[in-house]
Amino acid sequence: MLIELRIRDFAVIDELTIELGPGLNALTGETGAGKSIIVGALSLLLGERASSEDVRVGADRAVVEGVFDIEGRAAVLERLDALGLQAEDGLLILRREVQAEGRNRAWVNGSPATATVVGRLGSALVDLHGQHEHQTLLDRGAQREILDAYADAGDLAAEVARRYGRWSAARRSLSERRERAMELESRADFLRFQLKEILDAEIDPDEDADLEARARRLEHARELAEGANTLHDLLYGGDDALSDRLAQVRALAERLARIDPTLAEVQAALESAYHAVVEAGRSAGAYGDGVEHDPRELERVQSRQHRLFRLKRKYGATLEDIVATGRRLAEEVADLDAADRDLSELERRGEEARADLEEASVRLGAVRRAAGSKLSAEVEGVLPELGMTGAVMQVALLPREEPGAGGGEEVEFRVSLNPGFEPRPLRKVASGGELSRVMLALKALLARVDRVPTLIFDEIDAGIGGVVATGVARKLAEVSQDHQVFVITHLPQLASRARSHLFVEKTESDGVAATTVRPLGPDERVAEIARMLGGDPGSPTSREHARELLGV
Repeated sequence: MLIELRIRDFAVIDELTIELGPGLNALTGETGAGKSIIVGALSLLLGERASSEDVRVGADRAVVEGVFDIEGRAAVLERLDALGLQAEDGLLILRREVQAEGRNRAWVNGSPATATVVGRLGSALVDLHGQHEHQTLLDRGAQREILDAYADAGDLAAEVARRYGRWSAARRSLSERRERAMELESRADFLRFQLKEILDAEIDPDEDADLEARARRLEHARELAEGANTLHDLLYGGDDALSDRLAQVRALAERLARIDPTLAEVQAALESAYHAVVEAGRSAGAYGDGVEHDPRELERVQSRQHRLFRLKRKYGATLEDIVATGRRLAEEVADLDAADRDLSELERRGEEARADLEEASVRLGAVRRAAGSKLSAEVEGVLPELGMTGAVMQVALLPREEPGAGGGEEVEFRVSLNPGFEPRPLRKVASGGELSRVMLALKALLARVDRVPTLIFDEIDAGIGGVVATGVARKLAEVSQDHQVFVITHLPQLASRARSHLFVEKTESDGVAATTVRPLGPDERVAEIARMLGGDPGSPTSREHARELLGV
């Protein structure tokens, strides 16, 4: 509930703090004292558009701040959590600031926010009824939730919302798959051509180095053969080959080592050198004999290199990149080939999800129709007590082209306040006072299912008095058993029912008007009720009448 409202430099209000309690709170005062300004400040807090004209003359900014007790308010706590915010000691502080140059700012528990966020949080906590835009019950979505709560259909409505979510997901998947299939189909031939080009190449990611080495050997085959044969001759096969000379040196070292064993190491080294030279010469000869001089093979290798080079230019810098591109293309072609099967399956799932949604929506619609008829009759039974004899209430269910998260129909509360006129939507009821009383009738019947904790009624007493005023006061008192109610009124019948009575008055300081609000004590309250009755607040008769209304 709203426990404190702080207003600074707003219109004619200098600085004002209003403390509100549970139950029925009444705000009274002379005409022109500033009661409507306080309601305007509340409207700003609930999301109404800010205007630089709201800033008090001579001030640089106007500030409106509301402190709410949200203990146990799960819906509000969930909204805060979604915003990354937390309640502080069970309190929520909303703040709007309007600067004289036209800029405006907003805060939630001291953290910067948008005016929209502040308004949404405020509208979850306060219903403002009167000549103001921000009335929760004027919204079709809120009316639907109220009807579902009245019908005890919350679980069924939640099931409809879940089924709608599944259907929406199925439609989204089908749409995405169709778009993907169309995209692939438009380039299917090109995809298949690219994939075939890569697969036909039968690429080995390691063949680049092998091809380069083979091409080098083939290009230099004559030089390699001649050079290897020359090595063979010099090392082993020719006259005066190195192996022959090493054989002589080896023999000499062997004779010397027999004389002096310390030369054994020299002999062993020469022995190894001899055999190494012999082996090298023989290997060079074998290599020279085996060198392939094949221009056709060289042409084939170079052709392969050129083919791979062209593929690299098209599909990747390395053979590994080309292979990876091939895998990706294969997946895309597989997607294309599977598209028809996938689309058929997704269509089937979508049809099943829609059928499930329609089935639940039909059940919910039937519950709503029954509850709507009952609610209409109950409201029509209450309206005469509020001075609207002959008024008609109608809960209209407007079919949707297709089921939505809220079911197969929109819910719209309609009323006719004059016999012979067709019921019209609540938001089109012209009189603020009449609209407030219709809202009061609804609130009286829906008090235990309405989740908005604070109700503010402005102009609910417009054009009524006597018995009707007493009926309105009684209903306000009933509603205040389940809600915090704040009523701005000129009627003593309404004010006398309040648990907390606040008095607004206009004062003047240094030639500048200012509005103040203060709670009334018992004696002051008797005097104020006496004034509101139209008598002399100081006369015993007026005061006695006031005490009678107050029950003191």
